[in-house]
Amino acid sequence: MTSEVETESKRSQNIASLSGSFDRSNPLLPAVTMSSNQDMPTYDENESKFMRKAKESPFVPIGMAGCAAVVAFGLWRLKSRGDTKMSVHLIHMRVGAQGFIVGAMTLGVIYSMYKQYLAPTDPGKDSK
Repeated sequence: MTSEVETESKRSQNIASLSGSFDRSNPLLPAVTMSSNQDMPTYDENESKFMRKAKESPFVPIGMAGCAAVVAFGLWRLKSRGDTKMSVHLIHMRVGAQGFIVGAMTLGVIYSMYKQYLAPTDPGKDSK
């Protein structure tokens, strides 16, 4: 019986210590600090995030536009599909959109490999 009372007493003390205000002198609690602004990337206010990403990898917006074009064309052709079942039409539309995306990704990888390994580098940049 006394061990239950002691255990309950310890629990209430622990809860009381946690519910109080956090003291910086307590070595058991880690110090929380905000990160400095030096780690944050700087953004040009006149340029949108999408345009920056499009300059870094130009085939991503091309893939997005191609996928949207394939879906739009598929929806336009939906009214004149004839005797073709709806599921077959949707599968063809999905395959076309995925093919365009995979093609854009492949071209993007080839382009980035060209820029990294084969593009001529300016020797003046390396001699800073």
